[in-house]
Amino acid sequence: MSKARDSRVFLRALACASLFAVVPGCGSAPAPEAPPGRPLNPPQENSDLLAMMGDTQAAPPPAVDPKKEAEAKKLAEDFAKLDADIASEKARFDDKLKKDVAALVALDFKDTKAAVAAIQKGAHRKPGAAERDKWRHPAETLAFFGVKPTSSVLELDAGEGWYTELLAPLLAKKGKLTVTGPNPAGPMTERSTLYGKRLRAFLDKSPELGGKVDFVVIDRNAPVIAKTEAYDAILAIRAMHGWERAGKLDAHLAQCFTALKPGGVLGVVQHRAKADADPKVTAEKGYLPEKYVIERAIAAGFKLEQKSEINANPKDTKDYADGVWALPPSFRSGDKDKYAAIGESDRMTLKLVKPKK
Repeated sequence: MSKARDSRVFLRALACASLFAVVPGCGSAPAPEAPPGRPLNPPQENSDLLAMMGDTQAAPPPAVDPKKEAEAKKLAEDFAKLDADIASEKARFDDKLKKDVAALVALDFKDTKAAVAAIQKGAHRKPGAAERDKWRHPAETLAFFGVKPTSSVLELDAGEGWYTELLAPLLAKKGKLTVTGPNPAGPMTERSTLYGKRLRAFLDKSPELGGKVDFVVIDRNAPVIAKTEAYDAILAIRAMHGWERAGKLDAHLAQCFTALKPGGVLGVVQHRAKADADPKVTAEKGYLPEKYVIERAIAAGFKLEQKSEINANPKDTKDYADGVWALPPSFRSGDKDKYAAIGESDRMTLKLVKPKK
């Protein structure tokens, strides 16, 4: 018999002895009388003893939050899918494709619009990326912002690298591209880590291309752009609703203003809410009112030089339960035929300039 079991037997015997001590006629001395107003051997004494013996029930486990459990499961699935996607892309970049990429970045581009139009045809682009060209108009958009092959460009919240794979070849020879994203080495319990790892892998798959791009980790909740007056252009493409949701729109704009050279351009492409909408509400759906974005930019010191309807879409009604993510390419609400017929979101396109000194 183990010592633990011996202890339990002893304690049980002791409990029984204490119980029998109050039962008359058991061959023991008469039980003493209890003082007035106080019961003899109150129940809690035996309860405490039995608790020492482990006879009381263990505390129930904490309740599991079904929503958090589902989110954790989905995140684990997304990490597994990302690993598979990374392996697939790595295999796709065979020697022939690497050679084609090396030839692409060696080209001497002079005209931005023509250069981007040529880069759009490159085999280096992720499968399916070209299908979005008709909605995102990259050649016209970058030309509108004044990005040149010689520019120093900062792309904020680069996401999956859709614009990065166009900017990197454009700037590889004479310009410079820096992209920002979340920390790829963060906790595996955070979705931001997934996004950082995805961007890091996107750059690493092609040293001929991604090796020329600087990756800077920026916390959306505490934005810091280390360099001052370093960039000719900063691009915030479909990013500002995230800044607003985090309550850091003004902080991001202040950082952009400091990081731009005098005369530099902050190029904004943003899902556009209805004109009279509350930005706090619409940001949760991915949209911001154009007037609000301009007001906040001006408050940060920028001047609105020009705006464009390059990326407008009047079919976007902006009233979906799943927000902008109901539309392609996310199709979060299902019914792909319905939302594909609408197309991608209605977007403002703003050219904001830091005044020269």
